[in-house]
Amino acid sequence: MKLYEQPAHVLHDMLVNKEITALELTEAVLARIDEVEGDVKAYLTITRDEAVAQAKAVDEKIAKGEAIGFLEGIPGAIKDNICTKGVKTTCASKILQNFVPPYNATVVEKINAANPVIMGKTNMDEFAMGGSTENSAYYPTANPWNTDCVPGGSSGGSAAAVAAGTAIWALGSDTGGSIRQPASFCGVVGMKPTYGRVSRYGLVAYASSLDQIGPLTKDVTDCANLLNIIAGHDEMDSTCVNEEVPDYTKALVQDVKGLKIGLPKEYFVKGMDPEVEASVRAAVKQLEDLGAEVVEISLPNTDYAISTYYLIAPAEAATNLQRYDGVSYGMREDGADIVEMMTNTRSKYFGEEVKRRIMIGNYALSAGYYDAYYLKALKVRRLVKEDYDKAFKQVDVILCPTAPSPAYKIGEKISDPLEMYLQDACTVPLNLAGLPGMSIPCGFSKDGMPIGLQLIGKALDEETLIRVAYTYEQSQKYHEARPQLGGK
Repeated sequence: MKLYEQPAHVLHDMLVNKEITALELTEAVLARIDEVEGDVKAYLTITRDEAVAQAKAVDEKIAKGEAIGFLEGIPGAIKDNICTKGVKTTCASKILQNFVPPYNATVVEKINAANPVIMGKTNMDEFAMGGSTENSAYYPTANPWNTDCVPGGSSGGSAAAVAAGTAIWALGSDTGGSIRQPASFCGVVGMKPTYGRVSRYGLVAYASSLDQIGPLTKDVTDCANLLNIIAGHDEMDSTCVNEEVPDYTKALVQDVKGLKIGLPKEYFVKGMDPEVEASVRAAVKQLEDLGAEVVEISLPNTDYAISTYYLIAPAEAATNLQRYDGVSYGMREDGADIVEMMTNTRSKYFGEEVKRRIMIGNYALSAGYYDAYYLKALKVRRLVKEDYDKAFKQVDVILCPTAPSPAYKIGEKISDPLEMYLQDACTVPLNLAGLPGMSIPCGFSKDGMPIGLQLIGKALDEETLIRVAYTYEQSQKYHEARPQLGGK
């Protein structure tokens, strides 16, 4: 049995039963990194020495007969836009290439309190702007199922690490699908919680009204356990919801009898890969056979969601990225005066996609265009949310594809931003509405690439998503599949 292929809950039981040590597990994952990281490139920073020290500390605790929590001694990874005290946080951008945060993000504090083993920081699209991890300023990450293909983005490094076995679990962030789409492409489980369910304090801001941190794991059980650790109110984040956090593991029950599942006709559109549609419809049929009731619903404003998102997100990004001015922190390129210094700094150290979104955002916010673009986008955002509100009066959960196609080849879409943006058609509406979404494996293409099923829930109703996802997962074997990567 390969330890790095096991989910965290299995490894936790093995640690408790003293079948393995935390050091053995950590060394197995480090050996896996040595074996495949050259092909996958999931990491930007690997904290090898710190990981070994953390593992030894957990083994000492076990040796003393002390009980250990779910995540203790389990190797995981953190997306590189989540601040880690004393460890570089670059957002995969040259402008932050030497930035070492003086503090931890709230989620990192919560994770650290659970005493895991942190393997390092994962690669991503620069400032989370992209859907393929090709926009990293350092190097693209490859999909472990086929290293000629993208892993998705922007949390592509986190998803690829979990799929490849170079991390057992990982944290990502999701602004328009950046957890769910890579989860779909890499054949893992990924959840975007309700906006405000998980603190954003210490997450480097892209689009503040859309960003949310969430887990990427090997199965639904691990997802529920990880969400238990990171969810909850935080006074450091004014948008964080002050609601009691349930025990999500109690939703790990195999029962969908009587649940109403909505199938939105707008998500099954012309141009969608027929293999994706077939796999998703087969999953819906499976849930129907397990006792759920399927209802066709309509979300009529879905067609406007992409346009709305690509006005709101760049507008917020343009505002958030003003702080990279070559003065306070980050890289600096000198000039004759402050204007030239800022121009030189941003021109040299921001990537093309970041510059594109800053320009779109500034244009949408500029005098004479604000009402025509940004304000109108906010009004359409409300209509998208109202579509969901109406739908959830009829159904308990909505099912659809996570992405319109399986993973595509590296370089295939990078020169066509519009085609790349359209890949987000199934994921961005949730971010606009602030709803929880989850991607779970539901099949493979004829080329052996994973296909993801997306579940959409009511605000703060992650429990129903977990229940439906777990019921489906346990009736199939897709979550047990592992990519054939490396020589072992």
